[in-house]
Amino acid sequence: MSGRPEVLFPLFGGLEALEGVGPKTAKHLAAMGIEKPRDLLFTLPHSGVDRTRRSSIREIQPPATATVEVEVLRHIPNTAKGRPYRIEVADAQTSFQLVFFHARAEYLARILPVGERRLVSGRVELFDGIGQMVHPDHILELHEASEIPSYEPVYPLTAGVSLRVMTRAAVSALALAPPLGEWIDPEQKKRKSWPDWIDAVRRAHHPEGQGDLAMTAPARLRLAYDEFLAHQLTLALARGAARRGKGVPSIATGRLQSKVLAALPYKPTGAQMRTIEEISDDMAAPERMNRLLQGDVGAGKTLVALMALLVAVEAGGQGVLMAPTEILARQHLANLRPLAETAGVVLEILTGRDKGKERKTKLEALEKGDIQILVGTHAVFQKDVAFRDLRLAVVDEQHRFGVRQRLELGAKGRAADVLVMTATPIPRSLSLAQYGDMDVSILDEKPPGRTPIQTALVSTARMDQVIDRLRAALAEGRQAYWVCPLVEESEVLDYTAAEERFKRLRAALGEGVVGMVHGQMPSAEKDAAMAAFEAGKTKVLVATTVIEVGVDVPNASIMVIERAESFGLAQLHQLRGRVGRGAASSTCLLMYQSPLSETADRRLHILRETEDGFRISEEDLAMRGAGDLIGTAQSGLPRFRIGDIEHQAALMAIAQSDARKLLAEDPALTSERGKAARVLLWLMEQDKAIRLISVG
Repeated sequence: MSGRPEVLFPLFGGLEALEGVGPKTAKHLAAMGIEKPRDLLFTLPHSGVDRTRRSSIREIQPPATATVEVEVLRHIPNTAKGRPYRIEVADAQTSFQLVFFHARAEYLARILPVGERRLVSGRVELFDGIGQMVHPDHILELHEASEIPSYEPVYPLTAGVSLRVMTRAAVSALALAPPLGEWIDPEQKKRKSWPDWIDAVRRAHHPEGQGDLAMTAPARLRLAYDEFLAHQLTLALARGAARRGKGVPSIATGRLQSKVLAALPYKPTGAQMRTIEEISDDMAAPERMNRLLQGDVGAGKTLVALMALLVAVEAGGQGVLMAPTEILARQHLANLRPLAETAGVVLEILTGRDKGKERKTKLEALEKGDIQILVGTHAVFQKDVAFRDLRLAVVDEQHRFGVRQRLELGAKGRAADVLVMTATPIPRSLSLAQYGDMDVSILDEKPPGRTPIQTALVSTARMDQVIDRLRAALAEGRQAYWVCPLVEESEVLDYTAAEERFKRLRAALGEGVVGMVHGQMPSAEKDAAMAAFEAGKTKVLVATTVIEVGVDVPNASIMVIERAESFGLAQLHQLRGRVGRGAASSTCLLMYQSPLSETADRRLHILRETEDGFRISEEDLAMRGAGDLIGTAQSGLPRFRIGDIEHQAALMAIAQSDARKLLAEDPALTSERGKAARVLLWLMEQDKAIRLISVG
């Protein structure tokens, strides 16, 4: 597949080839992300104006748009400063005024000469019983009347680009669009009554009424589906490439796993056992595993990860578990090492803190295979880190790692299987868009022995009462987290907020009772503060959000979140999940500053109602939108121009199964439909996918 198919050349030329687009307009359009005719085709009108011809403005109910033929009766120039210039005109039944501000008299005399007939179209309003059309949108000679469609599409605009310029450019881009072969499954197309690609594009740009602008209009649905299909083909090709990268079958013997299971004080949930089985089956297969493990807060992902790592060791290889921060890596170490030891497995940690001789010793042990499981931060990516036989890489909290790092990791072990864990339940539509290249396992049961968490809303005005209640709870031997407000993304301000709160709580509760962690601290101090809290030396830990992921102190049963309204839903859910890990009943206090906005109020009430992370994530998506939910900048989420992943999850799911099916039947895309699909990939600028076919 050498280069872009010739049939698409015109769509990938310069914008200046389009009617009415000069260098200046081209620059303005580029600011909207429109750099070539193809981009204009996928910039659809967002609304429309009814410009049906009427015989008189009496046929409409002002204020509304009217398109009528008029005779120009007289000009009423403006003598006083700031007064408008008026022109009296008559249609078939009545007379009204055209009104112009800052008008040039000679220009108006030229385009609207007295006694001549013109077609005018614009918004009509009534002032003192007189109809007025202020700055008509169109003033045309009668022979030009066909230039106005009866329903005029309205496009998104930017400074320096008028609707007229945009419309002309779009019409001109449409003229360049070629008919293309069909890449959609014929059955699917027939069932949905979707038009051919070229007809869909034309119809979407020439709506005949409100219905054609709806997301559900067949032409728009088809174009959204095309975007999703191209995206899912790319993911499916990446998945195929990952699987083609021959894996090494790692076959579990159960020898080590059974020792760990026997040492557990509880029985794993059905969901955990099911997931462990799915992962073991994948690891035993000759293809590489690429699986996402989604689990709500406290669903027991860590145990599943350990079991998967033990499969690698049972098969004679090594495993690595990567965490996004050092605190988390150390926590994994603390949780997993005792279990690994019961099975006689050597588990070590490698972080940026390992220096000199100590680091060298660890690296040698790793290369010899003496370290069987390595826990670490991204320090594991460094050039000098070599394994003897890496079989499995487990990545914790994927949203910090893009697809690129997934590939780098795979390269460390010629054919390491990859398991990605996330504690952020992701709505189905987003996980399809973001992780469509992976197979997904979901942990949807809570392990036994976890107590439900009481969630309450308290106004910040009652801070003193909260501190009094806290004092009483500490007297009963309980521990608490106190999360400080998020200050406009500034770590320095976060730090000051934490310092202030720390001082006030220390004064109220006593020296040595309160500890603190925040983003500005050196890691050694952070770890010391965490350790003192875990050991129960300090009873209250004041923190910025550094504690949100994975921190585990079973005795901590109170979580106070200050200015909870400034956090996102998913983040609040993550924070709350830090308590409720022991036998004591747990409480989460969401402190808010009134008055609350409607959205913030809804957010806090949802949290009070449910602990189900998947329900919370669906609500979060509905309230915030997709880009916001995972932070588009680093989420690797594709940008769709027509498709809307929030509202078209079902369409995305169909696109995923169609893409996988097409590639299963025609892996090299050489059939008629396969060739059309290649054209689709070029059209949608999925260059990565195109490279994957060519290497395939």
